[in-house]
Amino acid sequence: MLITTLLLAAMAPAPTGAVDTTRAAFTKCLRDDMKKALEAKKEEAEYELGLKANCSTQADAFRAAVIALGRSGGDSEKVASEDADMQIEDYHANFTDKFKDYKANNSLPGE
Repeated sequence: MLITTLLLAAMAPAPTGAVDTTRAAFTKCLRDDMKKALEAKKEEAEYELGLKANCSTQADAFRAAVIALGRSGGDSEKVASEDADMQIEDYHANFTDKFKDYKANNSLPGE
């Protein structure tokens, strides 16, 4: 019985792996969205308005993974949720800044 429990625990996805996977999907979505907005010559305000909605599925998955990681490390639900929300806001702010820089330079991000 102990061996079965250990095997099941080893096969369960680690919270860190889920964070890495969902972070990669979230940032890819943000990058693709930014590139589309630049190609469409959207204005900064229009880009910022759509930013949170356009990658909400990936953001929700990333948020859940960050919360699970925090909870597995002993954080309260409140602390883990605040951390996840802060990380998502940081990504939104970072991509907004990148959008402004690319727009000012009239350039597109590389692959």
